[in-house]
Amino acid sequence: GRLPVNWSAFDLSSFSLQKSLWDYQQQALQYALRALWKYYGQPELSDEQRKQAFYQWYRDDGLEQDLDIPLDGSSAAKRRIAALLQAYYPTEDGRIPYQHFINRMAFWMATGSGKTLVIVKLIELLHELMQRGEIPQREILVLAHRDDLLEQLRKHVDEFNFGGGLYLRLHELREYSQARHAQPGLFSQQERLVFYYRSDN
Repeated sequence: GRLPVNWSAFDLSSFSLQKSLWDYQQQALQYALRALWKYYGQPELSDEQRKQAFYQWYRDDGLEQDLDIPLDGSSAAKRRIAALLQAYYPTEDGRIPYQHFINRMAFWMATGSGKTLVIVKLIELLHELMQRGEIPQREILVLAHRDDLLEQLRKHVDEFNFGGGLYLRLHELREYSQARHAQPGLFSQQERLVFYYRSDN
């Protein structure tokens, strides 16, 4: 079905003065918007209820695999991971139910296909959905496992910002306190704070 106007009235093509998104990149964003709408489309639900409803929707539409995460680790590394997960997620019968991880999204795109452009554009869409009151106001953190990917993010954000619309103000996560103090209006109309960090640190 078609998305409501607040979820579909976006310019998915424009990125910067010199660059527009290709059809396949726009399609990735359309899929992301559909998933976000499916998750946030019932504003009266709590986060836990949303996860349950989203997981049930997958089950009703053919998801049969047991995706719960078992916590029985024989190696020291698996035991450390299990302890870390148990600190943040409830367990049932030595497993973490998958519904606690259902609010995740991934772009499965080939190397060199412009995932960073899509991510920067998605940040703009998330900002706009927050401004429209369709999703909760949240801070945005981008994680990458290599410095060259973070450099690519910085480059694309600079290019995006030069376009004159929404201004994305990038800060390293280490600068969180100073950045939040310097910009208390985190959720302003024309500007969005975006934090980034090396995910393997």
